[in-house]
Amino acid sequence: MTGAPALTDARVAVLIVTYKVAALTIDCLRSLASEREANGLSLRAYVVDNASGDAPAILSAINEFGWSGWVRLIESPVNGGYAYGNNLALAFAREEAPPDFAFLLNPDTAVRSGAVSTLLNFFAEHPRAGIVGSALEDRSGNLWPYAFRFPSVWSEIDNGLQFGLVTRLLARKVVLRRMGDTPERVDWLPGASMMIGRPVLEAIGGLDQSYFLYYEETDYFLRAHRAGFETWYVPQARVMHIAGQSTGVTGVKKVPTRRPAYWFESRRRYFLLNHGSAYAIITDVAAMCAHALGAVKRVFLGRRNLGVPNYLADLWRHSTLHPSNRKLAPRLCKCTEDEVCAAKACSKTFAETRR
Repeated sequence: MTGAPALTDARVAVLIVTYKVAALTIDCLRSLASEREANGLSLRAYVVDNASGDAPAILSAINEFGWSGWVRLIESPVNGGYAYGNNLALAFAREEAPPDFAFLLNPDTAVRSGAVSTLLNFFAEHPRAGIVGSALEDRSGNLWPYAFRFPSVWSEIDNGLQFGLVTRLLARKVVLRRMGDTPERVDWLPGASMMIGRPVLEAIGGLDQSYFLYYEETDYFLRAHRAGFETWYVPQARVMHIAGQSTGVTGVKKVPTRRPAYWFESRRRYFLLNHGSAYAIITDVAAMCAHALGAVKRVFLGRRNLGVPNYLADLWRHSTLHPSNRKLAPRLCKCTEDEVCAAKACSKTFAETRR
């Protein structure tokens, strides 16, 4: 990013989409307040309550802690999903002043000391970087040292079989990628903590809000990659993350739970949109065969955990093998003026949280 603004002059819009996790959102804002004050950053947070009822509790904290000068609370009239909420927040940020960086944070995160400034410094030192993400850790400070490769037919086969030899043979195709202690270029990063430079925002816009939840950030990273931007994992920046608090789909579970329909719909959209119908069909066939063989293997080995419940049936139901499932809504990468106006109209707290 040639001519990047000085660290303290860079306008950072922190975008947080909350859904029934008000207490965690307030903790996230508290960590941002400390980061903002300690490093003198030009940082403003835009919190979207995705029609969950979180707004009153968050507003109370904003008023109690004196955050109204830099936190803006937006009440979405609908729960449009993760991409929709972030695009709505970005629209409000751009209305005030186009940000130099958009920092997407999950509400169940807390930035560790120096995390934001470390990411900004990395951008300044790496002009070709388009998206930069931090390392994630749990509440106890244990590192989760992973980034991701783009999903493919090969990663779907590995995920279904879960067979050690196959995983070793497909090591360069497996989605999950263990990271080291130094910054590295990667395909994509968790959307829980990702900072996007203005050139990327200007080139490809916001996230595709035709995804309700899941795969939207993967799709965004792929679009950025195809547009010539680099994505970097920077382990020196740390963000605490409690996975799966809003959705219950991810996170640490002793027993796998059934995937919601929107997960399969997002997966289907990703492969169709980015690789075409033929590739998506081949991927679905390969995935179903691999998961069937994987299930047989687990039964043969006498394992109690037989995998995600109803996965094969749900994958078949949402598969691109059905012609009706190959229809795609067009990309929608920004909220319309009507949606922004609706958010303003329904928000009782809009005027109270404005500078």
